[in-house]
Amino acid sequence: MEFNQDLLIDIAKKAGSEILEIYNDPNKFNVVDHKADDSPLTLADKASHQIIARELENAYPEVPIISEESEVPDYKVRREYNYYFLIDPLDGTKEFINRNGQFTVNIAVIKKSKPIIGVVYTPVSDELYFGELGVGAFKLMANIKKELAVNNKKGNRIAVRSKSHASPEEEGVLEKYDVVDSISVGSSLKFCMVAEGKADVYYRHGPTMEWDTAAGQAVVEAAGGSVYRGTGPEMFSYNKENLLNSSFLCLGFD
Repeated sequence: MEFNQDLLIDIAKKAGSEILEIYNDPNKFNVVDHKADDSPLTLADKASHQIIARELENAYPEVPIISEESEVPDYKVRREYNYYFLIDPLDGTKEFINRNGQFTVNIAVIKKSKPIIGVVYTPVSDELYFGELGVGAFKLMANIKKELAVNNKKGNRIAVRSKSHASPEEEGVLEKYDVVDSISVGSSLKFCMVAEGKADVYYRHGPTMEWDTAAGQAVVEAAGGSVYRGTGPEMFSYNKENLLNSSFLCLGFD
């Protein structure tokens, strides 16, 4: 099945534009509800989901959608999916609330259990990352298209770490891979930093959901990187019965 690259990019940007309107409105940006798991939910999460779901349903009515902001279909149904969209309408809600700009719109295409296309868009900086397995990855900024490739550094590596979810378990992993420095960013931008060659290692010990990681994984793997369950060697897969992720390791080298 074929998916239109330009259309997916356009949908992400439409959602990002709506997010920015709320982000820049002092009467709306700090309106926050909480879900059953006590995670925050903003007006921007809801608005972005509505735009992405509507646009994808119009363009690909035969392709199911799993979103953080909608009810997840029963496993008996979704385990039969050949292709589906996996979206996080606003990844980095805490970054949105903290107003640091490091939140993204994530749209992924999953084939069986593998992310094959990923779009990660940062509305505040208007930076967009796109990756398609077997095709490649690129970054769009100010109408400039830059091809992406991981560093493949042999040592003196840089780690990218969570802005909101640092963990002591990271230290041993980073030492193993000769990490000498680190940078800190929010949301799925950590995957993009590895894809862009600005970082070499990203390890996450704490919990995430499949929609948090799918688009970023597709971008970094299209750029030549790898994502492993735990610390490896099993590859990271999707559409599990429980959509909660284990810890994972993203590497920008062989």
